[in-house]
Amino acid sequence: MRQLIHRITHLAATLLLCATVAAQSYQTEVEKALSALAADSLDVAEAHLREAMHIQPAAASNAILLRYLGQIQERRGQLDKALESYSLGLQQAPASQELLLNRASLHLRLSNESRALSDYEAVLTANPDQHEALFFRAYLLSKQRLYKQARLDYERLIRLDPMHEKARLGLALLNNKDNRPREAMEQMNLLVQVFPTHAANYAVRAGMEQERRQYELARHDYDKAIELEPGNADYYLSRGAFLLSIKKKKLARADFQKALECGASREDVAALLQQTR
Repeated sequence: MRQLIHRITHLAATLLLCATVAAQSYQTEVEKALSALAADSLDVAEAHLREAMHIQPAAASNAILLRYLGQIQERRGQLDKALESYSLGLQQAPASQELLLNRASLHLRLSNESRALSDYEAVLTANPDQHEALFFRAYLLSKQRLYKQARLDYERLIRLDPMHEKARLGLALLNNKDNRPREAMEQMNLLVQVFPTHAANYAVRAGMEQERRQYELARHDYDKAIELEPGNADYYLSRGAFLLSIKKKKLARADFQKALECGASREDVAALLQQTR
């Protein structure tokens, strides 16, 4: 009997020691992975993450490690692998907002908009005030022409963060599409007033002014956007298209050529240049 008790005690001590060693090894691998990430050594970080999960495959914290692994894979452009990593992490931690947000963002990159919307809604079910989820759900609902629901999300986000520039811009664009031109323009005027050095606001307002045939105002705002960001090819393309629409072909051609110099695709610009001849 004493021998049996001794063996059981010895076995328990051995198992405890093995578990302690494994836990220490796991922690060491995680720390090495985080250090490698801080040094931007992605290959080294991935190797340590995988080793940690190999040492303790059932560890609850592996959900976090799978999130890190997914982020590494995204940075490498391995989007399908990253999606798999986030999904594996969510199998272990279904309520993880960080993993849901990572996967939702990746779904957007992959044009899986319905799946992205589902993930953002899962986040908002647990946390109705989560800013990123509110913004992107509003954006996706607006794309589906569900303007009433999208407006509620934008307005909630603006109440939570009155200086949320993207939410205010999104609401202005939504109102413009939803036949509320006065509200849309008032909101754009306020954005330009509050953020006078942000070129995108001038470019968006110029587009709205162009729609309303307020050509002098539109020209001024396109000019201002380019003044603030002279290396942005999109603004030259937008101003060029505007100039082309009012029959100023020579000026439009100059803008399209400038867009090419700023990195615009020749394929995108070719058809526009053809119209300036």
